[in-house]
Amino acid sequence: MQAHEVMKEVLKRTSAKQIAADLNLSLSLIYKWAEPPEDENGSGASSPLDRVGQLVRSTGDMHVAQWVCEQADGFFIRNPHNLPPTANVIPATNGIVQEFADMLATIATASADSTISKEEARTIRRRWEELKSVTEAFVRAAESGNYGPIKTDGGARKD
Repeated sequence: MQAHEVMKEVLKRTSAKQIAADLNLSLSLIYKWAEPPEDENGSGASSPLDRVGQLVRSTGDMHVAQWVCEQADGFFIRNPHNLPPTANVIPATNGIVQEFADMLATIATASADSTISKEEARTIRRRWEELKSVTEAFVRAAESGNYGPIKTDGGARKD
């Protein structure tokens, strides 16, 4: 989804007048953010969403995306890019279960003395982020059809 399309959706649920007042900007600028950019035959203005995207692409630093997610009380999870063209669902499922077990073991070890240090908390966070990434890869592979019916020896799919 393009930044102007996101803004158009936001303006269906939020008052442009309120946004303009909160950001100390003109109402017309807020509406321009919801229009296609000038180079796409629109009259829109570069929005903060466009700028954040440019900043992430320019720096390659995901801390920017993480910060934006934290502002929305959430977390950033990078999407997997190299999904296998076909995959076996059982090993992929086992991988998620193993990541979950590893995370629980990390939590159990950290909490064994009834306290969790800052370093232990960082370790728990790292394991949690890894579990989310592995699970996201599984979901994306499922959505793209990578876990279809098993093929027979002749190459035809069993149904």
